[in-house]
Amino acid sequence: MTPETRAADIAALAWQLDLGADEAIGEEPVNRFGLDDRAAPRRAVAPAAVPAVVVEEVQGPADRAAACGDLAALRAALEGMEGIGLREGARSTVFADGNPAARLMVIGEAPGRDEDRAGLPFVGRSGQLLDRMLAAIGLSRHAAEPERAAYITNVLPWRPPQNRDPSADEAALLLPFLFRHIALKAPEAILLLGSPAVRAVLATESGITRMRGRWHAWRGIPVIATFHPAALLRDPTKKREAWADLLLLSQRLGGGDR
Repeated sequence: MTPETRAADIAALAWQLDLGADEAIGEEPVNRFGLDDRAAPRRAVAPAAVPAVVVEEVQGPADRAAACGDLAALRAALEGMEGIGLREGARSTVFADGNPAARLMVIGEAPGRDEDRAGLPFVGRSGQLLDRMLAAIGLSRHAAEPERAAYITNVLPWRPPQNRDPSADEAALLLPFLFRHIALKAPEAILLLGSPAVRAVLATESGITRMRGRWHAWRGIPVIATFHPAALLRDPTKKREAWADLLLLSQRLGGGDR
């Protein structure tokens, strides 16, 4: 294989991954109705015992999350999770970005293609708009001072295969890690972006339209919600309401009337 051929093959594979391909298949279809079952006689096989590590992986996410004493341990625990369909095809575990000492914690839904490539949350068009929204009230993910900083994460750490919506079971499996993330971070306030984040953190069936515009709480921490930046890009008329939410947040953090 020449270097040119190898480079072309790698580029073609990367293109398929971007389209959401998550498994390899043969070039020719298999006619399974034409297979002769008699060719391989079946033998009764006793059911194998489920390995303890698999039971722990499925049944113990809350225990695994609770055992993490700091953010580095929590990230390592997430990266060590196996057998989760949600992470199939994801390039990166998108854990967080920003200053861990920040007063504000921002929570979105899940990484997209740009975030999966970079390994950081909110780096695409939505992330650029989020940065401008935070800057409008004097905050930045890049600020060194905690009072001016923002710490950003998502409900889910992996881009779902083919960018599909995660199932309720998948989200529930990872909620203990999100809640431990919040507890370890211990922010003074939380900003939720969009309905999925609202429903996950506040355990409600209500969407963003009902929940925005007023303060809520998660285990004593003040929580406010607003529209996801992607929704604002689709419908700029919502920006007025989002700005009102940001002003409430700024006032709570002591920013006055920025």
